[in-house]
Order: sequence, then C-alpha cells, then structure tokens
Amino acid sequence: MEYVDQVLAAVKEKNAYEPEFLQTATEVLGSLRRVVEQHPEYRDAKLLERLVEPERIITFRVPWVDDKGEYQINRGFRVQFNSAIGPYKGGLRFHPSVNQSIMKFLGFEQIFKNSLTGLPIGGGKGGSDFDPKGKSDNEVMRFCQSFMTELYRHIGPDCDVPAGDIGVGGREIGYLYGQYKRITGQYCGVLTGKGLTYGGSLARTEATGFGVIYLANQVLTHRGKSLEGKKVIVSGSGNVAIYAAKKAQELGATVIAMCDSNGYIYDKDGVDIAVIQDLKEVRRARIKEYVSARPSAEYHEGFRGIWNIPCDIAFPCATQNEIDLDAAKALIQNGCWMVCEGSNMPSTLEAMEAFEQAGILFVPSKAANAGGVAVSALEMSQNSLRLSWTFEEVDQRLQSIMANIYQNMSSAAAEYGKSADDFVSGANVAAFLKVSNAMMAQGLV
Repeated sequence: MEYVDQVLAAVKEKNAYEPEFLQTATEVLGSLRRVVEQHPEYRDAKLLERLVEPERIITFRVPWVDDKGEYQINRGFRVQFNSAIGPYKGGLRFHPSVNQSIMKFLGFEQIFKNSLTGLPIGGGKGGSDFDPKGKSDNEVMRFCQSFMTELYRHIGPDCDVPAGDIGVGGREIGYLYGQYKRITGQYCGVLTGKGLTYGGSLARTEATGFGVIYLANQVLTHRGKSLEGKKVIVSGSGNVAIYAAKKAQELGATVIAMCDSNGYIYDKDGVDIAVIQDLKEVRRARIKEYVSARPSAEYHEGFRGIWNIPCDIAFPCATQNEIDLDAAKALIQNGCWMVCEGSNMPSTLEAMEAFEQAGILFVPSKAANAGGVAVSALEMSQNSLRLSWTFEEVDQRLQSIMANIYQNMSSAAAEYGKSADDFVSGANVAAFLKVSNAMMAQGLV
C-alpha cells in the first residue's frame, strides 16, 4: 500500500465519525501522491501523519443567560491545527451545525489556505453551536462574553489570532474583543475583523468576496477571457457573497441569482446588490423580501434550486457541500463552464470529480477565498506597526496576493506533472511544500 493510502486508511479509522474532516483529508492527501513519492524524507519523518493530527483541540462549555432570565448552555471549540509557518489563524463560526468534525475540516483547510497567501500564518479554526439568528444584541453580547471568558487563555497576537466566519460579524467581534481587553488589560491585535475605530483594517469586510473575483479574473485573463458580459450565480447572501457579487458586477458580469438558507432569488436583469445589503446587513431579513423591492424578480423556496439556473460561471459562497453531484450535473448540463469556490469546501468530492471529467475550470476554496485571511494578516501587520493603511493600499496588496496564488498553484501543478488547469492539485501542492519544509526544519514537534 502506498504511503498516502496508508495514512488515509489510518485517518479514516481514527476519525470514522467526522465526515467533513475525512472529506478534506481525502481531497488534499490524494493530490499529494507525486510530491511524497519524490520526497521519501517526508515518509521517514511521518510528516503526513503529523499533518493530519491537530496540535491542540480545546473544547469548552459556554454558559449564558437569555433575555427571559433562563440559563443556556452551548459548546465552544478552538482547533489549533498547525503552527509551522506562523501563529494559528482562522475564523470563529457560530452556527447550530458546528461540531468537532466541521472545526477540524475548517482548520485543516486553513493550513493550506494560509500557506497560499505567502504570509506567516498557521492554520486554526473555532466556534460554537450557538445560533445568533433571532437573538437580541444583549443575548449575543452575553454569549460572546462567556465564550471569550474561556477562549482568552488560549489565544494571543503571537500565538492564535481568530477572526469571524459564519455567524460572527462586526457585532460579535466587537463583543469578543471588548471582553478579551477587559479580562487581560491588553490592547493588541488578538482578533481580526475589528471595527475601524479600534484597530480594524480598511477593505477587510470586502476582502474575501473581492479576492474570489480577483482570482477568477486571473484565471480568465490568462485564457484570453474576462468577466465582461458573463452571467454568474453567487450563492449565499452573507459577507462573502455580497462582496463577490459586487466586484463581479463592477467587472462587467451580470449576477442573476443569490440565495439564503430558505430559498433563492432569480433576477434576469441583474441582482440589485444594494437591496441585498439592506436586507442582510441592516435589516437582518430573509432574501424572499427582495421581490418586494424588485417585483420583476422571482423567489423560490429551497436554496439548492439555484444551481438549476443556466449560467456561465458559478460562485458558491454559502456553506460547505452546497453543490452535490446532482447540482454539479445541472450546472454542467446548463452550460456552466467555470466554478470558483467562495465558501469553504462547497463542492462534494463527487461534484468535484464531475467538474473535472466535464473539463470545467474549477478553482478550489483554499485558493479562491484566501483573500479574507490574507487581509486579516495585513490587519495583524498594521496592528503591530500601530499604523492604518488606506483602502487602496490594502486592496492593491490583496490583488497582488491573489495574483501570486494563481501563479504559484499553476506552477506547482505543472512541476508535478499535472495540467496547468488542475488548480486543486496545484493549490494543495504549493501550500503543502511550504508547510512541509517548515515542519522538517523544526524537527519532531
């Protein structure tokens, strides 16, 4: 049995009840076969076995009191996966689906995503099964304060720097930061995604969505194409989706559909992003209310139906595994020729295989959505320097980082005998080589 197969078999035996983690481990390790064949020293050092095992997992109880005075209990997590190239870096997710498998999947993906940015940040992830939907500001504040009362002892600006993710936006980061400062008495860059009045970075809000489009544009430009005139679908309607849609429209694309967890809208004339922003960022309403402002648009229950709409390019920006095999087949049959992932692992392994067999240009999330964590790292730099860069400076750095990601994953794919269009292998290999070399240099730790 090959080394990679041996490691995968052991991972599946040890983590049999963690499907999301097994999915990402299978996808990543499967694309590293040729690399480890050419580097027998990795096998001798048990590098892959070490890579798939988190350095540390912290699980804790989060007690809080709701507005009715009733006690509530949630579970908190922080997975500190790999610090070979820098302090742990990765968001906090507040969502009822959060469990250890999802935290490990996100943390493992974060190792490679962070490596691709070229910045000195390791991989981590955290969160809770707390659901902020329908909660008052005071309830969210009390939960965040309780969550940070435990988390603070495990993080720090040179150790582990969390950020936001699903369910954790500017409001939550503010409450978390306030409690960290209150407990420790330290005013430092321990969290990113902060407000501009207390150490945040311009362009951080837009960074993940903009970065998705910047990388897609790199892929298209190197093939003599552009976003101009293309019909695109952007799933989701959160931070990533909104700013991906906004930048796509700025570059000439027509965004014809978006969704939330209840259903999707179809607007053949192009989605009005200002209306979506008002619904989601101001009113915290459901996307079905979009048709009240745009009567010519359609609303349909069930968000998965969005993939049945014919388009040129799909940008899945909602959540993991939102594109299954049936959705992938629908996209292919309806003429979609490019998929660029904005959310973390939105395509199942079966969907990815279908895209590959159909010759779809496919850009994996660890490359496409790396812009968010890249600008988070730039926020860390600004905090350390006690400086604040302009929006244009940060945006220019973001564009350069995404261009470098494109070049690095294309070169890595070609170097190890893959097609220049095999961005999955290219992203995994380029990211892995940097992390593996650092791990080898640091010894058995």
